[in-house]
Amino acid sequence: MAATIWYEKDADLSVLNGKKVAILGYGSQGHAHALNLRDSGVDVVVGLRPTSKSVDYAKEQGLEVKSVPEAVAEADIVMILLPDQYQAQVYKEQVEPNLKPGAALAFAHGFNIHYGYIKPTEDHPVFMVAPKGPGHIVRREYTNGRGVPVVVAVEQDPRGDGWDITLAYAKALGALRAGAIKTTFKEETETDLFGEQDVLMGGINHLCDMGFDVLTEAGYQPEIAYFEVFHELKMLVDLANEGGLNKARWSCSDTAQYGDYTSTVINEETKKRMEYQLKRIQDGSFAKEFMDDQAAGAPKFKKLQEEYSHPHLETVGPKLRAMFSWNNQEDADADMAESFNGKIARTQVQ
Repeated sequence: MAATIWYEKDADLSVLNGKKVAILGYGSQGHAHALNLRDSGVDVVVGLRPTSKSVDYAKEQGLEVKSVPEAVAEADIVMILLPDQYQAQVYKEQVEPNLKPGAALAFAHGFNIHYGYIKPTEDHPVFMVAPKGPGHIVRREYTNGRGVPVVVAVEQDPRGDGWDITLAYAKALGALRAGAIKTTFKEETETDLFGEQDVLMGGINHLCDMGFDVLTEAGYQPEIAYFEVFHELKMLVDLANEGGLNKARWSCSDTAQYGDYTSTVINEETKKRMEYQLKRIQDGSFAKEFMDDQAAGAPKFKKLQEEYSHPHLETVGPKLRAMFSWNNQEDADADMAESFNGKIARTQVQ
């Protein structure tokens, strides 16, 4: 069955006229949502902890900033853009007690709704607008007159206007310039977690690091190993992004293609492990493990973060990346700082 995709012509921005939107959090996604909606003519207030470092930054951007309870109390739509592990507590203590009757709740990821950590009463519309890109790209593309695609879903629709609000919000974000794909909270959550764990993060990161180890342990130069298992990855991903897997394959040599077709590294056993991981996502085991660890102060997360923060290939990575003139280190450092500061800012509200 073909996916349902909406574009600019399919949404009416006037649906948001007279409505106030509270953006909770001012990190990577928070700043993009707040600024894009504001620039689209929407009445926006940012909800933050009064002592948050993000308060002054948001005010410098010309945004109205209030405490979370104050922002929620006057909002018709509350978009919660906090890390998954903090949303339930903030919702219980600061959002739920201050929600206006019938106010809509919005999310950019379905985790807390799908796994039941947040359970709004039935009178509140619940929807999702999830950009398929980081916040700084969402903001940059908007200012350039383009947009980042989103996936959208409606979980609760007590008044029957849930989709109108959802698409109007997506249009204000600039997303309908690229397109919005209809999904569900369940589908978005489970596929997002699977993609992160088994392909994008848990797949590629470990594959590159392990390939580096195999080559260097066999006596090859670390610098050569880095180029072969990591540096050229961007080229391949860029080709695939432009024209799919076939373009990536056809752009490489016949030798590379033949090696691709006959490789037995990623095989049916790998697929079985992926299926196991998917089951843990579907039955909530992964979510419970993560949330329980976070509630205990994140001891396992912190241990793993430290363990994996120094992959072997980074013993030569910084030196080799400096060799390429197109790698603007100032830009890279700015992106890293924005990402790091975003992590801090996203936690300031709780």
